[in-house]
Amino acid sequence: MRELTRDVSTTLPPLHSHGMGLDVVAPSWPSLTLDEVARILRNYPQVGAVTRLVWHSPRPFSSACVVDSEAGPVFVKRLLHQIRTVDELAQEHLFMAHLRQQGLPVSVVLHTADGRTAHAEEEWTYEVHRLGEGVDRYRDATSWTPFANCADAAAAGAALAHLHLAARDYAAPARNVKLLASGFTLFHADQPQEVLSRMAHYIEQRPALADYLAACDWRQDVTRLLLPFHAQLRPLLRCLQPLWTHNDWHASNLLWANPQAAPAVATIVDFGLADRTCAVYDLALAIERNIIEWLRLPQHPENQRPLVHIDQLDAMLEAYQALAPMSRLEAQALSAILPLAHAEFALSEVAYFHGVQKSAENASLAYDTYFLGHAEWFNSDAGRYLLAHLRQWAAALATPRES
Repeated sequence: MRELTRDVSTTLPPLHSHGMGLDVVAPSWPSLTLDEVARILRNYPQVGAVTRLVWHSPRPFSSACVVDSEAGPVFVKRLLHQIRTVDELAQEHLFMAHLRQQGLPVSVVLHTADGRTAHAEEEWTYEVHRLGEGVDRYRDATSWTPFANCADAAAAGAALAHLHLAARDYAAPARNVKLLASGFTLFHADQPQEVLSRMAHYIEQRPALADYLAACDWRQDVTRLLLPFHAQLRPLLRCLQPLWTHNDWHASNLLWANPQAAPAVATIVDFGLADRTCAVYDLALAIERNIIEWLRLPQHPENQRPLVHIDQLDAMLEAYQALAPMSRLEAQALSAILPLAHAEFALSEVAYFHGVQKSAENASLAYDTYFLGHAEWFNSDAGRYLLAHLRQWAAALATPRES
């Protein structure tokens, strides 16, 4: 990374974090210090002495930094134990190791002296990665911001296809993570009543979520806003094959090849939401994360179509389809899953904001805007426009090509 050539002292400027909107905010968690990082890295004998902090990540759900060491720059991430335990991190690290064995450019996780891929200390869990190859061109970009251009979108689509191909023979069971987890278990159900039953069980397993939703008529909300989209998906569920997936495919989770060359993904990072879902769900999340500028939608209530980047969508889909072709039914399922793709993560955010951060404002935002509002938006003009485009794309795939 070019940033490593700068002279950065051990005391970096005042830190800011990505907020839930467009503005930066104070970090939710204390920033990593050089003394703390040096203490943690003593458990990683291959790293050696540390010399300076280089950069602090602005991501909101953890504290992370790049630090220079005798063995080169490493990335250190600290999570609250309630969010991830050592064993829970090990599940995503095993998936990453499998992908590397398949030749994918995935960041390398370092091991402690006792052979573990994460380290627990007090209320925290730490993981350490070698700094990946490539330029972190989107490191200050929040989720729900678009690619810089269609070439980047195509490169991201191709890399996601390669990941799905490499994951096909990875048979680990699904994770059982309670907070900040992305999955597609609630709506992968044959009947609407089963969705409600699964959701009730999901809520019971998360006391903070149950406490928040005690004041909400969530069954009515789900029936009114989410089950109509589920009805469109139900006939297509059987075509969705289980697969371990990334589940947070945004440009900022990719490091990029030298900018003088054609856009290409050099390293894939941040598998914190990886789990056993399906390829179509992962692709839907890639659309949800990169193609729709959710944070700018409220500023443009009259004409939101320009905030849906159809040209980048087409570039990403074309590149993906060229390497990992979807069946006709899978392509049809993409538009049906998209309005539901963010729902499960949004519920886990409610549990996090209400139970861990004690933020009534953010918990309300997660439920009203993310869980319900994102689905409802697909009934708007711009939302229908996007879904219609995806249906037309699927229909064109089903048409035999002319010789």
